[in-house]
Amino acid sequence: MLIGDVARRSGVSARMLRHYDSLGLVRPTGRSDGGYREYSSEDIQRIFHIESLRSLGLSLREVGRALDDPDFRPAELVDDLIRQTRERIAAETQLLTRLRRIGVAEPSGWQDVLQVVALLQALGSKSAGRRQRAALSSVEEGPVPVEALVEAVLSETDPNVAGALRWALAQSGDGGLALLAEGLGSPVAEVRKRAVQSIAEISDGTATALLQEALTSSDIVVRKYAALALGARGVAEAVPTLIDMVVEGTNDVDAADALSALASRPASADRIASMLVDRLAHDTAESSARRRLTQALADIPGTTASRALADLSHDDDRAVALTATYILGIREQT
Repeated sequence: MLIGDVARRSGVSARMLRHYDSLGLVRPTGRSDGGYREYSSEDIQRIFHIESLRSLGLSLREVGRALDDPDFRPAELVDDLIRQTRERIAAETQLLTRLRRIGVAEPSGWQDVLQVVALLQALGSKSAGRRQRAALSSVEEGPVPVEALVEAVLSETDPNVAGALRWALAQSGDGGLALLAEGLGSPVAEVRKRAVQSIAEISDGTATALLQEALTSSDIVVRKYAALALGARGVAEAVPTLIDMVVEGTNDVDAADALSALASRPASADRIASMLVDRLAHDTAESSARRRLTQALADIPGTTASRALADLSHDDDRAVALTATYILGIREQT
């Protein structure tokens, strides 16, 4: 590939490529039929390596040492760059953050550094597709510092990218839970929502404890996501919030499914059925809410639910009565 083509494809100017050549950093290894210097795929890869290392603030001399000296160790230089970056103005804060994360990753060689840099840059890309690929590849290609994943997931607006980031965090273990717990206390509602969604996908006991605490949050959205996750884990504390969700019609189908899962044991089934009946008897809910409560009884096993449905089949609200009658017919067939 000739120098003009390389410049267009790499984003490195032809003038800079000639400068690299003069310094011995990248010298084209081939010649065209017309005698022009040609860059091989290995030359182009080296150009990208140089640009990645320069993005860390290395001088061209340091880049050359890093790429050509097999005994050159990055850790000391990364620490030195961090020290220098602390002395720079606020505009370089982003660079400082990147270097800290590389330090956390404890790179054993420059290939590790290049890999982490590439993933961190991809996580901050304007392209949603690139961010998603970076999140999915971080598990295999890491190590990406967990705080970088948490920062990314708490600020991500694209649902597909956010899902990939939550998955990556779940694969990394519970290292990000403390940071996600801080997110639950954020003054920004969307950050709180993203935090509880991320915690919900981590299956260990610490995450479950955080979700139980989230049931007392003043943020209704946080409480709802916590309740759905806890219901799937068999935590009975979620029942009142799940019933509230049925009444309000917010994710009511998911809430009813979670109640059904919690009702797998007879004692739990009778307790949940009684709570649903109590809401039906004493709640001043509108007709649609009473119908949803009746529908929620459909998948609650046991005699308490069956008796409640039998009574509801004679309810003054015709829609409720018809719903209960239909459910009873299905239950009798199974």
